[in-house]
Amino acid sequence: MTLQNRVLPTGEIIATPERGMMTGNRGILHRDDGTLGVSRWQHPHWVCCQLQFRGRYHGPMPNRGWTALFFLDEAVALAAGHRPCLFCRHTDAMRFKAAWADANGPATAPEIDRILHPARVTRQRQQVRFSAAASGLPDGAFILRAGQAALIWQGQAYVYSPAGYGAAQPIPQGDVTVLTPKPILDVLSAGYRPMLHPSVPA
Repeated sequence: MTLQNRVLPTGEIIATPERGMMTGNRGILHRDDGTLGVSRWQHPHWVCCQLQFRGRYHGPMPNRGWTALFFLDEAVALAAGHRPCLFCRHTDAMRFKAAWADANGPATAPEIDRILHPARVTRQRQQVRFSAAASGLPDGAFILRAGQAALIWQGQAYVYSPAGYGAAQPIPQGDVTVLTPKPILDVLSAGYRPMLHPSVPA
């Protein structure tokens, strides 16, 4: 059975056979049979983790009290509102916190989560989106381009799919719908660089 555990930049969680580069956690979301329940989070501490840590892989259905979610790469995880895990990605988490401090002021991980949560999702489980000038968006941001999620990177837009990114496209002119939460957008603007899928040119 293909599990419903892949998170898209638009916030949906789908079932797809393609594998992601990263995993993450929002609490226990699945039923005993492995299907996804109604909840999309059980706590505000949404993290993005390595697939393997210290040579261990928990598998797609961990039995220690959480649901493993998967992302194509870190830019997708950030668009969905996740931050780097302090445990398995300590160095990246410190880089993220430093950029957060530059952009939004110093904060602990729980304080970051409290600020992030209303900026990423509504009580009705809808992704929070906003409009901004495409020309001012930082590398690593996600937008809607012609109705499709697209990554902004090095002056180009790359349309997302669960298997990877398409060919480079021009960045739209004027205002666009931004998927990446505003506080994380500020972190990207402050210099944080996410881990990207190899389908995006380095």
